[in-house]
Amino acid sequence: MNKSQLTFCALAFLAFAACSKQGFLDQTQSSDLNEEVVFSDSTYTINFLSGIYGDIGFATWPKRFGGGGLDASTDEAEGAGLGSINTFIQFATGTVNSNIITNDAWAKPYTNIRRANIMLKNLHRARFGTNIKVRVKAETRFLRAYYYFILLEHYGGVPLMGDSVYTASDAIPAKRNTFEECVRYIVAECDAAAQDLPWEHAGEDYGRINKAACYGLKSRLLLYAASPLFNGSPVTTEGALKDVVAYPNADETRWQRAEAAAAEVIESGHYSLYVNNDPEPGFGFYQLFQLRKNSEYILAKMQDSNRDLEGIWNPPTFGVSNPGAYPYLETVDAFGMRNGLPISDPNAGYDPKNPYKNRDPRLANTVTRDQSLVFHRDGLARRPVNIYIDKTNPNNVTSGQDAIYRGTPTGYYTYKMVNRDVAADWFNTYTPRCLPIIRYAEILLNYAEARNESLGIPDQKVYAAVEAIRERAGLDPFVLPTGLNKDAMREIIRNERQKELAFEGHRFFDVRRWKLAESLENKQLHGTEPVRTASGTSYNTINVRKRVFDKRMYLWPIPQSEVAKSLDLIQNPGY
Repeated sequence: MNKSQLTFCALAFLAFAACSKQGFLDQTQSSDLNEEVVFSDSTYTINFLSGIYGDIGFATWPKRFGGGGLDASTDEAEGAGLGSINTFIQFATGTVNSNIITNDAWAKPYTNIRRANIMLKNLHRARFGTNIKVRVKAETRFLRAYYYFILLEHYGGVPLMGDSVYTASDAIPAKRNTFEECVRYIVAECDAAAQDLPWEHAGEDYGRINKAACYGLKSRLLLYAASPLFNGSPVTTEGALKDVVAYPNADETRWQRAEAAAAEVIESGHYSLYVNNDPEPGFGFYQLFQLRKNSEYILAKMQDSNRDLEGIWNPPTFGVSNPGAYPYLETVDAFGMRNGLPISDPNAGYDPKNPYKNRDPRLANTVTRDQSLVFHRDGLARRPVNIYIDKTNPNNVTSGQDAIYRGTPTGYYTYKMVNRDVAADWFNTYTPRCLPIIRYAEILLNYAEARNESLGIPDQKVYAAVEAIRERAGLDPFVLPTGLNKDAMREIIRNERQKELAFEGHRFFDVRRWKLAESLENKQLHGTEPVRTASGTSYNTINVRKRVFDKRMYLWPIPQSEVAKSLDLIQNPGY
């Protein structure tokens, strides 16, 4: 999508300022005159559509809640700026409540659902040809479905608006649709939109919604729907909410639907893992995130040249003053050895005295640890990050600005998608990077998980999907042991998701849909204290946070400001 398509023109913004709903139950009204202005000019109309595009990816932004996002709200990382009460602190401490949790997961989707309905209502009079109208309608229907999915993954079933555009004089429906009704609606919208879209876009249309995005969203949705949290094991089995927060009854055939949805993308042949092992094994895993266009991105948050992530995740002396979250040791330990074995395996070759030697190559491209090379702002070379405490002179213990306890509470910094040649404050160097929302690696893992659960024993297709991920990562050997049962393969797939999709917004929802958050997010989490002495560096495990999880936190609370507007809008269990 080109720059002009991503920017609201001033007139379109002013004309539709009244259309932006701060909450679903707010009674707002758009005037016929404003709609007449915007839909009588093709530029204004496309810019209005670009406004609906503008919020995709908001849920996975790493600074969504200030010093962290979904990464700091789960067992992935510790948030920064802990003195304030924000959403990730509420999730870390088990104090989530409907009065102070952010309302963005409710307000942004319903704002854009309303915008989408305005677009669909007025599209017939837009000043462009039939072919473009067909494409714009399909894009708009997908975007509407996407925002409903964001609501669903946060809250469970929500009120469906259909094509209605409500005004101040209308009674806006507030009764929540069932989980099943919401899933059916989103699937139907994805399928309908896919019929009128190509598999890929090129030129200035690159980045627009395509057929693969429709099937990719459908794949994720149906995988979630088949997972334990939603497939007959809801957070409540009583009252009016039992079929709103999940399917009330389990149905193992839902895994088959999830498998088929992922297969639609795989069998199209239009997408593939981005593989490059030059100049190092698994280099493609780093490089794909630096490319504006690659074989793997199905849906991405398009943006101008930037150094956004460098300004969030690099260490302080490398140009960062307003950081994001810091990985836990548990996240680091999830990355096994380059030989494909977990560090806990006695045959893996893991050396606790040299813990980063021969590790899964994805680790170095996901986490900055002591002595990692990071591009510095005042030179043309990458420099090691000094995270250690210096005890070479016992009478003068020093700790640099980037060190444990000063720069990072965990002994690590995030490095996912950071460009090796861009410093956070080097004024004339940027990256063309866009932020992935759906990529092919996820589709392969969706497929492998669904097929493994569906068959009850992994077959060659499950092996092939997982091994493709491991091969691209640079593991050697990348092949898995033969004869794995469903449970063993399940654990491997979950581990691969944790590594491959780290810091892309998946972990928060994965541990919930698997119903594992009550164990993984209800325990002491750790970091690493590197200590340098005359004899070398030792690595001490330290306590960082005892996280608290309550079962009500499997779903978000609906903002109390919304619940207060209607007796029909029933709050989620436990809130």
